[in-house]
Amino acid sequence: MSHTLGVRQAQKLKTRQALLDAALELLEGQSLSSLGLREVTRAARIAPTAFYRHFRSVEDLGVALVEEALGSLHPMIRTTVSTTDDGEERIARAIGLIASHVDAHPAHVRFVARERHGGVRPVREAIQDQLARFTAEVGHGLAEDPRSAGWSEDDLLMLAQLYVDQMLVTASLFLEAPATAPAERERVSRLAARQLRLIGIGRRHWLDVDGPSRAPAGDTPGT
Repeated sequence: MSHTLGVRQAQKLKTRQALLDAALELLEGQSLSSLGLREVTRAARIAPTAFYRHFRSVEDLGVALVEEALGSLHPMIRTTVSTTDDGEERIARAIGLIASHVDAHPAHVRFVARERHGGVRPVREAIQDQLARFTAEVGHGLAEDPRSAGWSEDDLLMLAQLYVDQMLVTASLFLEAPATAPAERERVSRLAARQLRLIGIGRRHWLDVDGPSRAPAGDTPGT
C-alpha cells in the first residue's frame, strides 16, 4: 500500500513540475498576465482539469515559480555577504556567483525580472516577500561584520537593500550578455565591480556623515 502511495506521490510531483516547466518555457516570450491555463496544460501534455489538482489558478502557479526561481538563492546571498575575505575578493566572488546563476537559470531570471513589476499582484507580492527576506539576510550578515559597529538597524537594512538591488541589476545585465559574448560580459562584470566598490566606499564613510542626510528611511529632512 505504501509503495502504491509513493508511486502516486512521485507521479503527482512529476506532473506538477511539468506544469511549472511548461509555464516557464511559455513565459520566455510573454508575461504571466497573458498566459492561459489551457496553453500551459497543452504544453505540459496533460488534461486541463488535471491542472487544479496542483494549482488553484495560473496566478498560483506563478507564485510557485517565484519560490522555485528565488527560494534557492538564499545560500548564495549568504555567501556573497560573508566576512571571511577582503572587499575585492568578495566583489569578484559575488559577480561570479551571479553570472553562474544566470547561465544556469536564464528563464527563471527573466521571469523574475519581468514579473517584479508585472500585472499579477500575487506574483509581485511573492517576489517582494522573497526580496525582503534577502534584504533581512544580508542585513543580518552585515550586522555581524565588525565594520558595522555603530550602525543603526535602519541604516544596515538600507545598505542591505542597496546590495540586493545591485545583485538584481547585475543579473539582468548578465541575462543580456550571454557567455557567447565575452566582451559584453566583461563589460558587465567591470560595471558591476565599479558599482559595488562605490557602495563599499559609501559604507566605509557613512558614519562620518552627520545631520539630516542620515535620517532614518522614510523620514524627510526638514519636516
